[in-house]
Amino acid sequence: MKALVYTAEKEVRFQDEPTPEPGPGEVVVSIDAVGICGSDMHAYLGHDARRVPPLILGHEAVGRVVDGSAAGDLVVINPLITCGHCDECLGGRANLCKQRDIIGMYRPGALAERVAVPAGNLIEIPEDMDPAHAALTEPAATALHAVNLAAKAAYRTVSESRALVIGGGSVGLFAAMALKDQGASDIQLAETNPLRRRTVESTGVCRVIDPLSEPARESSFEIVVDAVGGKLSRQAAIAAVRPGGIVMHIGLLDNDDGIDIRRMTLQEITLIGTYTYTPVDLRATVKKLYSGAFGDLGWVEQRSLSDGAGAFDDLLHGRTGAPKIVLCP
Repeated sequence: MKALVYTAEKEVRFQDEPTPEPGPGEVVVSIDAVGICGSDMHAYLGHDARRVPPLILGHEAVGRVVDGSAAGDLVVINPLITCGHCDECLGGRANLCKQRDIIGMYRPGALAERVAVPAGNLIEIPEDMDPAHAALTEPAATALHAVNLAAKAAYRTVSESRALVIGGGSVGLFAAMALKDQGASDIQLAETNPLRRRTVESTGVCRVIDPLSEPARESSFEIVVDAVGGKLSRQAAIAAVRPGGIVMHIGLLDNDDGIDIRRMTLQEITLIGTYTYTPVDLRATVKKLYSGAFGDLGWVEQRSLSDGAGAFDDLLHGRTGAPKIVLCP
């Protein structure tokens, strides 16, 4: 089969790879569409020691089951592989399983014509759902999970909260959409890339600002979502949140400091780290994407898997305004 393989720092190659064989309890999925995630870019830059080349990256995938009892079904892949029997898994928080794995990290991912995954990691989707839209389930579920956690922790309801999202990639944009879906009417999104700002503005979901020329007002937002996760974005998030407010930390750009712990303590600011999603989040997200709750999704850019190297390079150099590029084998 053909696959896009991460072979060295800032290098991915479209090449022949062995067709995967399913292990015990696994099935093979023929990929229709797969998104490039920020974590894929992190690996591409050589910043993720867990993803060692040569490796097929990619975990935001949709396709058809090739074998087994579900053969022929159109499915979204839950890329998180968990033990299924620890307290976290049994308690409905499988995303926190200590034995969790994810495709495209220690095992081959979905930037390929086919991938092998556990049969229990398949989520069936409507036959008429656009595969490029279905491939957005993973980043959208990440955002939905974060907003749901914020709603549980917040002193005021989401509909009564002013919200700031830092980062206009797919997770940041979906966070703004999830906030709006839950009733928030005053949402700002900060993004430094002018092409991406224009794309986010075209959705009409929120007010878009350039934080380099128009920093968010300090102490102004009940909910702040950091979808970047770098030192500067953490500093901006802590500065922007109101006393008693919530900061949701999703991004994993770096592990440097950037947290004003004195302000957080004196003003009772809650900082919540949020990682991926639960299987229920994924199912709920499929329904929202299919129903149009997150808009028409016309901002997705589709390319051929064979053009994957060019897509990675364009993302690296900020030459695309698309919050998400989806590759189709």
